Amino acid sequence: MQRTAVSEHRSANALSPFCYRSCLFVALHVALQAAVYGEYTWEVFVYCWELQFHLLLLLLPYLLLAGNMGCFILCSRANPGIITKSNHASLVKIYAYDGVLFQKGVACPTCNMEKPARSKHCSFCGTCVHRFDHHCVWVNNCIGAFNAKYFFLYLFSLAATAAAITTITAAFLIQVVLLSNMMHGSYIDEQGQEHAVEILFLVQHLFLTFPRVVFMLGFVILLTLVLGAYCCFNLYLALTNQTSNEWYKSRRYGSSRRLTLQPHDRQVVYKNIYSKGVWMNLKEIFKPPTVLERKKTT
Repeated sequence: MQRTAVSEHRSANALSPFCYRSCLFVALHVALQAAVYGEYTWEVFVYCWELQFHLLLLLLPYLLLAGNMGCFILCSRANPGIITKSNHASLVKIYAYDGVLFQKGVACPTCNMEKPARSKHCSFCGTCVHRFDHHCVWVNNCIGAFNAKYFFLYLFSLAATAAAITTITAAFLIQVVLLSNMMHGSYIDEQGQEHAVEILFLVQHLFLTFPRVVFMLGFVILLTLVLGAYCCFNLYLALTNQTSNEWYKSRRYGSSRRLTLQPHDRQVVYKNIYSKGVWMNLKEIFKPPTVLERKKTT
């Protein structure tokens, strides 16, 4: 009776609402977006409108924001694939055990269930997650089989949003420089010597004239580079049918090249048995396989 009560309590926690987990990084996420869009709306949009930028171009960041927020809500609220007593029997049949990263018969000591292949226990959420990728603090949820598509779209829309604001802001500053004919001018330094305008002087002048705009541009450029690199990494994982958890574990085994679970400590090379080709791998992100589909392929 006591064990049953504990199990039911854990199941209730597993399905607990979004607000019961830590919202610190979500609040930071919203605050950063609000700061960037506040500055974009207050200065960049107004200046660009006066310079007769196309209205659709200026509205593009807002359209991308709407799509990004939709994906954020779906990703944070969706069930990532929480494994419970009721769905365990069906989820354990979807993926085969590769015998390297995932061993048959290994039980989760917290959930008191055998771990299905490609699953992992999340210490933040306190549950095992089907096709576990990672726990994302920015969406305050695990990324698993059933919300991976939302995370994929959220990440790419966020990178596109940062890139759009970067492009428009940079275009505005370039337009200001061209209209002022500053590149063909000169300045006099502290020693009284005249110099042609250089890039460093130009950046300093723009920073003194539009300090918040230049600061925001530096931030979104950095954000675009970081998110762009992470998008490429996630695209690679999707096309090769790997999760972040599996990629990390395979690198760890690859470096040691020795598995203690193998007889006589035989050296082995890890091979991804879940990859089915680029198209099928990408399709699996947006349409996770079911038990019926698994039976058709076997």
